[in-house]
Amino acid sequence: MFDELRDLYDSVILERGRKPRNGTKLAVFDAEAKGDNPMCGDRVHVFVRHEAGRIAELGFAARGCAVSVAAADLMAEAVSGLSDSEALALGNSFEKMTKTGLGDEQSLATLRPMAGVAAYPSRIKCAMLPWVALAAALAGEGTASSE
Repeated sequence: MFDELRDLYDSVILERGRKPRNGTKLAVFDAEAKGDNPMCGDRVHVFVRHEAGRIAELGFAARGCAVSVAAADLMAEAVSGLSDSEALALGNSFEKMTKTGLGDEQSLATLRPMAGVAAYPSRIKCAMLPWVALAAALAGEGTASSE
């Protein structure tokens, strides 16, 4: 099972890290924040557009390792349609999953390939950077750090 998870992790990181599907600044957004990981130089800027009290769309601009870019790309898909509080709760579940490799909740289905980061503890902050930036954006803060 762990080998299958690692293979999935590797393929998703490579694909999403090279060609993110949601890696764009939104033309219209109502929340944004920049995230910075000074230890490795990763940077992400998230843009959130709400409709009817839910996240309608999330885009991002990122410069950094494939892990942080792929995590931002998967996050953009996973939070679409969620309320802010649901997105923050999902971020907490995601963090637990990156630390333990565990997390079979249905809510983590889109994010499950990132569970492989647990095998690389030094990469957890890379994977969490987009989530830290999202939390800052939803709180109305302009910047965040995963340090």
